[in-house]
Amino acid sequence: MALSHLASSSPSRSANLLKPLSSVISLRRPISTDTTPITVETSVPFTAHQCEAPSRTVQTNAKELATFFRDMVVMRRMEIAADSLYKAKLIRGFCHLYDGQEAVAVGMEAALTKKDCIITSYRDHCTFVARGGTLLEVFAELMGRQAGCSKGKGGSMHFYKKDSNFYGGHGIVGAQVPLGCGLAFAQKYCKDEAVTFALYGDGAANQGQLFEALNISALWDLPAILVCENNHYGMGTAEWRAAKSPAYYKRGDYAPGLKVDGMDALAVKQACAFAKEHALKNGPIILEMDTYRYHGHSMSDPGSTYRTRDEITGVRQERDPIERIRKLILSHDLSTDKELKDIEKEVRKEVDDAIAQAKENPVPEPSELFSDVYAKGLGVESFGADRKEKNSHGRHLDNTRDDPSGEVIIGLCFHNPLPA
Repeated sequence: MALSHLASSSPSRSANLLKPLSSVISLRRPISTDTTPITVETSVPFTAHQCEAPSRTVQTNAKELATFFRDMVVMRRMEIAADSLYKAKLIRGFCHLYDGQEAVAVGMEAALTKKDCIITSYRDHCTFVARGGTLLEVFAELMGRQAGCSKGKGGSMHFYKKDSNFYGGHGIVGAQVPLGCGLAFAQKYCKDEAVTFALYGDGAANQGQLFEALNISALWDLPAILVCENNHYGMGTAEWRAAKSPAYYKRGDYAPGLKVDGMDALAVKQACAFAKEHALKNGPIILEMDTYRYHGHSMSDPGSTYRTRDEITGVRQERDPIERIRKLILSHDLSTDKELKDIEKEVRKEVDDAIAQAKENPVPEPSELFSDVYAKGLGVESFGADRKEKNSHGRHLDNTRDDPSGEVIIGLCFHNPLPA
């Protein structure tokens, strides 16, 4: 059954930019609503540690495959556009791109509900989109505009979507893992019957805080799933140079683990569903996603000084996650090659439209610099450089002072009673 073409009554592209990917799909293209089960086999077997490996046989359907294809095409095009915007100096600061690793984001999301939590590192753009974030929110945040998912104040490394339980990108290597285990503790305490996926890279896999968090999670049987996105290079350092044991799925010792082909969206879905069921019953488990990034570590890294271009090309040709889904769709006669190329053209236009809207969006007001620093009403507030406050006894507090460097230091007022 071929994918039907876009109906002439479809809403405008600009309206679609404000909707999550799944909404855009259902509104723009009634693609493959057929949910007749299709049975496929994962590209390679799962490798298990301290547990039984799940079956390689995965159930999918035409609708899911079409969704995977379109979502990954959006992510790929979005990241390529971010590269261009960075080089044009419209994006500043750090910027870590995810192209090549899209199967992890879409496969994981397919196994979860929005009750489940996800927390990740600074390579967070596509995970945010998989959780339901929009293209406008992405590009506005990258360019420091008010419509960004963090109001333009977080930038590339600090995407956030509380209503979908996405607790962000984090800039400190490995620091998100203990926070993720804390989210899992809250889920167990509140009897939510949900889990937390805490993502980190192979470069963070040797962090002590990761093992401390795993230890207490295992002691308390928390529903925490630690996901190592092993793209084989921590910055410019190959995994074998940084880890004596690069079998990261085994590094939990007492905690079970599973190695997964992270370039196969259906394998990721199968593994994440297995891990969720395990974590709800038995506590933490480690998933190692064998994946690959096409870009360098960040935009300051060309990505070709510590690996060959032939290596990158080889992965693109043999393991690219989008091409794998494309071949699956075509082999089951769910679409024609032309229809899939039409989707890619539409996505390119949607990304361009989102960028144009983001460029027109205003930057945050200067006063926003001092908001969202401390929660209001909890006894601590931060004040702007041009304000003075009185304490509870009426004493006037000058909450700023001039630093010899010429910078203004922002003060804090603690609302605790002072002696008379």
